[in-house]
Amino acid sequence: MTAATSITVRVPLKIRRRPGRKTVVTPVAGEGDAVLTRADPALVKALARAFRYQRMLDEGRYASITELAGAEKIERGYVGSILRLTLLAPPIIEAFLNGQSEGLVLPKLMEPFSVAWTEQRLVRAGQAGFETLLAR
Repeated sequence: MTAATSITVRVPLKIRRRPGRKTVVTPVAGEGDAVLTRADPALVKALARAFRYQRMLDEGRYASITELAGAEKIERGYVGSILRLTLLAPPIIEAFLNGQSEGLVLPKLMEPFSVAWTEQRLVRAGQAGFETLLAR
């Protein structure tokens, strides 16, 4: 029997509040300067929450989604839906953070989708849009 393994994804970003909107600032590779992205703030916030909730469950701070939802004072179903975002393939998450969501909005992304990364990558590489990914 093999030990369970986990993958940790860390995304260095800052959210700057500007009058009327929030802007995501990501670091430039190899430089200390930052560059503004066109990432959807709602999608970025949902991804950050999803990985935060997953980390709290992995660390054992909460034993279940129900316990986590109670502590955060949010609906259990919402926590479950948000946690599904952690099942997206890393290249897809990276594309979202780079502002390449191709018209995909958060409510559509909250619908069930295939959890197989290879299948997600095929959909992404085929430029068929994420509609087929989310239809499964």
